[in-house]
Amino acid sequence: MRVLISGASGLIGTEVCRQLGAAGHTVARLVRRDPRTPNEFRWNPAALTLDEAALGQVDAVINLSGASLARLPWTSGYRRQILESRVQATRTLTDAMRRSARPPAVLLNASAVGIYGDRPGEVLTEESAPGADFLAGVVEAWEAEARRAPEQTRVVTFRTGLVVARGGALRPLLPLVRLGVAGPLGRGTAHWPWISLHDEAAAIVHLLGSTLSGPVNLVGPTPATSNDVIKAVATALHRPFRIPVPELVLTLALQDAARALLLADQQVDSALLQNDGFVFAHHTAGEAVEWMLAQA
Repeated sequence: MRVLISGASGLIGTEVCRQLGAAGHTVARLVRRDPRTPNEFRWNPAALTLDEAALGQVDAVINLSGASLARLPWTSGYRRQILESRVQATRTLTDAMRRSARPPAVLLNASAVGIYGDRPGEVLTEESAPGADFLAGVVEAWEAEARRAPEQTRVVTFRTGLVVARGGALRPLLPLVRLGVAGPLGRGTAHWPWISLHDEAAAIVHLLGSTLSGPVNLVGPTPATSNDVIKAVATALHRPFRIPVPELVLTLALQDAARALLLADQQVDSALLQNDGFVFAHHTAGEAVEWMLAQA
């Protein structure tokens, strides 16, 4: 297949491009600078513009664009950027698809488990109702833009959790663990919907050839709490896990970001993906952490 990717230079995009190439697919990239190769096409999602030639011979589009949720704090201006970067990028692509004489057969659009909000005591599937916080509203608007794709385009909104990778959301925790000052975040019992970077990219590549449409949860097959994940890092690095960070301190320091990214309890289920035939390389958070630390 010939696949057009936005966000190809990011953490997930880089690994997706590597795995697509290994599987024999041809990758074209959307860039915000002047193109340097025949497989690069310029776009400006803030202005809702895109080189129409980008969609000319494309079988599928993978949209990974959006301002990082890991950038803190979430000021009022950055909250607006979190929303607009996702909505504008997706709208730019779906508008171009609707204008195209040959729209792509598949749109795989990034999404997030943040749509569920804080849901202690629940097992969350793709059928679960959305939450009511800021991030849930962002994801609802994001997915609504993806659904504007042409009727003949199969649309998947893959809802990603915590990506276990050296450059991912765990990066700020690694120095603390190495210093021996890591411990529970709040009570430490909140479920973190984790997935290794390898499996995240492999699942996206799998969805290219799938018949699934609509939301699909991309999370590891074995539930884990924040304690499980951080303790796995500490154990792998032979460091202690004993200094807690009170929930009040996290909330005062990070406000909405703490509640959405660190303290939210989200036991997200990936049965839909597994029943579609996807096989995880990393079945537990501990396996994902060991893989992460083994990467150069």
